[in-house]
Amino acid sequence: MSHARIVLWLSLTLRPTRVLCTARFFEGQSPGLPNPAAMENGTGPCGEECPREVQETTITEGAAKIAFPSANEVFYNPVQEFNRDLTCAVITEFARIQLGAKGIQIKVPGEKDTQKVVVDLSEQEEEKVELKENEDLASGDQPRTAAVGEICEEGLHVLEGLAASGLRSIRFALEVPGLRSVVANDTSARAVDLIRRNVQLNDVAHLVQPSQADARMLMYQHQRVSERFDVIDLDPYGSPAPFLDAAVQAVSEGGLLCVTCTDMAVLAGNSGETCYSKYGAMALKSRACHEMALRIVLHSLDLRANCYQRFVVPLLSISADFYVRVFVRVFTGQAKVKASASKQALVFQCVGCGAYHLQRLGKASGVPGSRVKFSAACGPPVTPECEHCGQRHQLGGPVWAEPIHDLDFVGRVLEAVSANPGRFHTSERIRGVLSVITEELPDVPLYYTLDQLSSTIHCNTPSLLQLRSALLHADFRVSLSHACKNAVKTDAPASALWDIMRCWEKECPVKRERLSETSPAFRILSVEPRLQANFTIREDANPSSRQRGLKRFQANPEANWGPRPRARPGGKAADEAMEERRRLLQNKRKEPPEDAAQRAARLKTFPCKRFKEGTCQRGDQCCYSHSPPTPRVSADAVPDCPETSNQSPRGPGDAARPGID
Repeated sequence: MSHARIVLWLSLTLRPTRVLCTARFFEGQSPGLPNPAAMENGTGPCGEECPREVQETTITEGAAKIAFPSANEVFYNPVQEFNRDLTCAVITEFARIQLGAKGIQIKVPGEKDTQKVVVDLSEQEEEKVELKENEDLASGDQPRTAAVGEICEEGLHVLEGLAASGLRSIRFALEVPGLRSVVANDTSARAVDLIRRNVQLNDVAHLVQPSQADARMLMYQHQRVSERFDVIDLDPYGSPAPFLDAAVQAVSEGGLLCVTCTDMAVLAGNSGETCYSKYGAMALKSRACHEMALRIVLHSLDLRANCYQRFVVPLLSISADFYVRVFVRVFTGQAKVKASASKQALVFQCVGCGAYHLQRLGKASGVPGSRVKFSAACGPPVTPECEHCGQRHQLGGPVWAEPIHDLDFVGRVLEAVSANPGRFHTSERIRGVLSVITEELPDVPLYYTLDQLSSTIHCNTPSLLQLRSALLHADFRVSLSHACKNAVKTDAPASALWDIMRCWEKECPVKRERLSETSPAFRILSVEPRLQANFTIREDANPSSRQRGLKRFQANPEANWGPRPRARPGGKAADEAMEERRRLLQNKRKEPPEDAAQRAARLKTFPCKRFKEGTCQRGDQCCYSHSPPTPRVSADAVPDCPETSNQSPRGPGDAARPGID
């Protein structure tokens, strides 16, 4: 094709485009490319059919009023209101401690105007801070106070690394006193633009600073001691693993690090190799998977902090809904870092009965107050086969083996929330969860469950009070766990637990003839119990939170209650596609309901085992089939044509075979 023909063909092809661009130009619409902010977020400019005002929704949560797109362009999940409320409560108490050491009293809306004694939580500072009473103040001197919505020059410097709509940062500014500044950062230009508008909407521009940057680079740029953040909040979509290394360096000495993990499928043991690549630990499938997930996250935080001669001290660790949330303080100290190995442990879990044992990685020996010597621990604590059921062990971890809560700090948060119940919408649930945490045994990692113990030996399940009473009668400690309502957290060894279950089986016998000789149930029940259990109900077996009827384990209040889809450039189209997919997959794994006739017909397809043994006495009234099984005919015995088969003579024994014409 010649050059002239090419030019002619291009001019004819591009003519409609030029006409359209000219028309848009005269109508006031620029035909150029979308703005860089829209291209970065993957969205184009809004057309005439979808004006900007129609696409936004305004919601109110706490003291904040937020406008966010109805399309799924900026992530927002109303399920996380409990998470945000709890974070505000924790940071408020942390601010009370930090500012109280400087002689500054914080004022919380709705809280009585009384001075509180501030107790230091760190092991580093030796002096205890006590606030003076009003009558002891010098004449004319007034105590310094920090109120909500005001800049405190000596207050906390807060960073929200993944702010999305900025809701959490704005709530900090409106509900948490004693703040110097709040940096609301996000890498999406669309999200940062939304943050700016929401900051102006709530009139907190003096406190909240929008920032568009990669959260990791922003934290790496604040490694200097003078530029570090007092509080860092990380609530990513999925795993926070890419941000942990930068976070442990950017938080100040004794600062607060708040981390949320929503990749529970990985942390709960569905993909152990993925968990190792992200958190440096192997997760196991077990009934205690939610507490193990918390301990894996704490292990990962401490491991990354140890690289920089820092270590973590857990304040509060929560497993709720579809995520886990940890609040830790980060300190620096070479001597303390040496003890980190003795705080981690491997988990040996039996695949048959579920009994678990912990093996510490390190050993600390020495008299308290003198020089401590660290060495490698000796193990393993188990034999190649389980001593109870003879099955093999799985190896998981390392996990954090020390307490995952600071009960003094949890008590302070619980007291503050209980004294001011109108402050948060989820105050009732916060009270219930924190009350269960205060009742947990702090020095007992992991737990068993009622259904796990009973299903292992195929017996009826004892009540929670009966099993707790039996453990208390045997002089063991026992508690619940906030991570599972059927949990039995106890310092009793696995042998004592199985002795109690053997005694329970004697009251509710199991048909031994139905058990396989190689099954865990048969091997456990074949041993006589050494401990005689007493199942008489004790008064102290019923925990206080259960007696008061607190909201400890919330049921899902609405449909699709769980994680929301990731914010995508497609916006509303992507959201509609997700809803359509949910509708198609709803109840996919559930069998449709059947009436009595359908159930009877289905059961007739299964042969009766007692009829085979000659012991079934129900005859035609039996719900299972009494027909002898149809013999399998080999391919060589099948005739080539049906005429030959119909004309072949039958022997006397052929009439007794029901499956052959």
